[in-house]
Amino acid sequence: MSKLVEVAVYYFPNYHVDKRNEAWHGKGWTEWELTKCAEPRFAGHDQPKVPLWGYEDEADPAVMARKIDAAADHGVDTFIFDWYWYEDGPYLDRALEEGFLGADNNSRLKFALMWANHDWMDIHPAQRSTPYNILAQGTVSREAFTQATDHMIRTYFTRPNYWRVDGKLYFSVYELMSLVKGLGSIEATREALDDFRTRVRAAGLGELHVNAVVWGVQILPGEQKITNGNELLAALGVDSISSYVWIHHQELPTFPETPYAQISVKSAEDWSKFSSMYGLPYLPNVTMGWDSSPRTVQSDAYDNLGYPYMGMLSGNTPAQFELALVRMKQFLASGENNFPAFTVNAWNEWTEGSYLEPDTKNGMAYLEAIKRVFG
Repeated sequence: MSKLVEVAVYYFPNYHVDKRNEAWHGKGWTEWELTKCAEPRFAGHDQPKVPLWGYEDEADPAVMARKIDAAADHGVDTFIFDWYWYEDGPYLDRALEEGFLGADNNSRLKFALMWANHDWMDIHPAQRSTPYNILAQGTVSREAFTQATDHMIRTYFTRPNYWRVDGKLYFSVYELMSLVKGLGSIEATREALDDFRTRVRAAGLGELHVNAVVWGVQILPGEQKITNGNELLAALGVDSISSYVWIHHQELPTFPETPYAQISVKSAEDWSKFSSMYGLPYLPNVTMGWDSSPRTVQSDAYDNLGYPYMGMLSGNTPAQFELALVRMKQFLASGENNFPAFTVNAWNEWTEGSYLEPDTKNGMAYLEAIKRVFG
């Protein structure tokens, strides 16, 4: 580890043209369209968010180079890319493969993958009526799993700046149970992960570090031998756990807004709880904000109906974000946790109100907070 504490930031790559998106939404569509269309949904609601750098194409290496410099200059060490691969192949991969890997300064940042293996829902934007159509299934067969992981080994793991934890290649899975469901059983999933580790070794790349995002590890119906999350993690041979965003663990008690400061304090308590509850190293999270209203049809009434029609965080100022970072620094120094890193949600979740990229209101202030605390 080059630093005492490493800062890893989640990166959501839906701000470039992708052929699936064009089939679903039309030629040239990116999620910037939702950012542009966002409107205030009640008095005092801070929308739309306007990117200081404009509505850029992240698959352009020159555009990504500016992001890399801004991150590295402000104490960020790693981008964890939300990474998509469905039964019929990749999705949203150009930001990483053309933008990041094509940028001439990409050695300034490490990068890693979190396989975002959830169903891709028709919520860009979401109507009030549910259930939403599933545009791509998150479950994959063993054949698709092998194709995806062979691609990882060949395309990413060989890179000198791929993130390693204790010398091992960090690979995270967003929905553990989706993986199990697609592969058929816990035993089959363990065998697939063991085979993945074997192929990494055979490629001369050392060991794989398998991380699982915990935000409701549930047990599949019919799995009689497994009775709790810890047993599941052990049965699958998982090396560590992580959190993606605060609202996975904390209900927002008031609608439409809950003070960021309130959830920040409760989330800091979660770090200790998860460190002791699970028998694995825990990678904790600081979340910059939350407002998923841009992902809703703006002409529909905004009521508390469940994601993305849900409450949001208010008062997530750069100063409040910095307080959360200071709490994280104190937590990691306390010795309660044995993972010398944490994650931030997120570099660019513009339509969920959680982004470090500069906007026209706060400029670089959120990045400057990271630099002051961890730079």
